[in-house]
Amino acid sequence: MRSPRAALYLRLAVSLGLIALVIYLFRDRWREVATNLLRAHPWLLALGVLLFLIAMVINALKWWVLLRAQEIAIPFRAVLNYTFVGFFFNNLLPANIGGDVMRGVGVAYHTERAAQAAASVVLDRIIGLSAYMSVAALASGITVFVTGRSDLQVLVLVAVVATAALAVVAAVLLSRRVRALVGRVIAATPLRPLHAIWESLSTAFEAYRYRYRSLLLAYGIGLGGILSTSWVNFVLSESLGGGISLLHILLFTPLTALVLIIPISIGGLGLNQVAYPFFYGLVGTPAPHALALSLFIQATQVLCSLPGGLLWLRWRREKR
Repeated sequence: MRSPRAALYLRLAVSLGLIALVIYLFRDRWREVATNLLRAHPWLLALGVLLFLIAMVINALKWWVLLRAQEIAIPFRAVLNYTFVGFFFNNLLPANIGGDVMRGVGVAYHTERAAQAAASVVLDRIIGLSAYMSVAALASGITVFVTGRSDLQVLVLVAVVATAALAVVAAVLLSRRVRALVGRVIAATPLRPLHAIWESLSTAFEAYRYRYRSLLLAYGIGLGGILSTSWVNFVLSESLGGGISLLHILLFTPLTALVLIIPISIGGLGLNQVAYPFFYGLVGTPAPHALALSLFIQATQVLCSLPGGLLWLRWRREKR
């Protein structure tokens, strides 16, 4: 128990350290940040929350498509519930790993097919990130082409490399030969006790090998999810007075999401507030505006995750 607890304390320290850093960097500009927050348009804030809920429904639909590709008969309402539960844990545990675990546990509890549930969650995460990074690659390419700013070419490289890496990971998981090779490596190393688990996962991934239509559909739905999330950022930025183009939102929303999966903070707290001023500062967005936007995004995420907490409490009572 000491190791997980130590990791938790470390990530808590990182979040607090990043918050302290933000407080220091904005020590002379908090009045501007407060002015941005206080002048926010309430109806646009409400619209941002609504769009975020729509994005969560879209992401649940993507996962549901992947579950059905394995012939797992589970109602969409249950998948939506587990999506909200997972999102609730995303805001409590480091990065997004905790939420993915809870989603898998929920489906495994509902269907008694743990390996298939785990495989669907892993592939859902990969496809979702692939959609995010492909949008970032396209948006960054257009940004560099339109503005002619060579200093932003590194963003194109990051997005393209990330997209290619995710595609390779997906191909590996769907390749029978590569999975068999990984299984032999596990069996011949100290990881041998995990061999049975890997074989179960390998069998589960096999179900996706020829489900190209379902995989493409899930990717398309993932694109819809990133577009909806980007509109959340755009609407919340407009509530603060605007000034950030939708193209830049489409560029930096996926890159920020990529940063936030790094398991060094609690629910992205602190990391979020550092990432927004950094990325949007590259295109001239005033730092107080970017920081205020990050605070509204964080608040929207916490607010929209609260139903997941209530669903989790009900789930616990049902299990008892």
